[in-house]
Amino acid sequence: MLNRLFALLLLLPVGACSAQTDESPAPAATPAVERVEGRDFVAIDPPARWDEADPRIEVVEVFAYTCPHCAHFEPLFQAWKAKAGEDVRPVQVPLAFGGTGEAFARVFYAAESMGVLEKIHQPTFDAFHTEKRQFGNLGDVLAYYAELGIDRAAMEAALDSFVVNGKLAQVQQVVPRWGVEGTPSIIVDGRYRVLGGPEGGLEGTLATLDYLVAKRRAERSGN
Repeated sequence: MLNRLFALLLLLPVGACSAQTDESPAPAATPAVERVEGRDFVAIDPPARWDEADPRIEVVEVFAYTCPHCAHFEPLFQAWKAKAGEDVRPVQVPLAFGGTGEAFARVFYAAESMGVLEKIHQPTFDAFHTEKRQFGNLGDVLAYYAELGIDRAAMEAALDSFVVNGKLAQVQQVVPRWGVEGTPSIIVDGRYRVLGGPEGGLEGTLATLDYLVAKRRAERSGN
């Protein structure tokens, strides 16, 4: 059954992929230009965090492996994460609303549950956007991960596990509350969605992200 489902998902259209990430500067420093609501970011009302239990400022990137802009943004977001600060919790959430995106959202959470996400994450981007691989069914996907040293039977079992189904249900419940229109989309503490910045491209996106993280620090401290 899972094989048939995965094959059907792979044949369906890929979700929207926004074009905001068309440059590749280094991650932005603290922004010198003021951000404007409605132009650079939007407020999310009511707020909706991914993990209400974690006290840190939450920064979520909603992404899709099939999205070329997400592939372009990936190394920059990883660099940003490394400098984000101990009070910030970066999270990546795969878009999971049909098509290849939903199939590979299962892959993401299956790998996470197995403790092998780091082994497949960047290689999956590479498979689509560098190697131009074609995945026609579940067997193709599992064969690729076997090349990376992932246990094929364990991965197949995890794809339809209680944990993975629960994560997909969470994605499908929470992501619409953020008003996500394409990928990559960045959500700050469940309260703000980054649109971009006056600098344009990735420079503006990352500068606005820095601005909103600083804004949340100030809001939390009552300043």
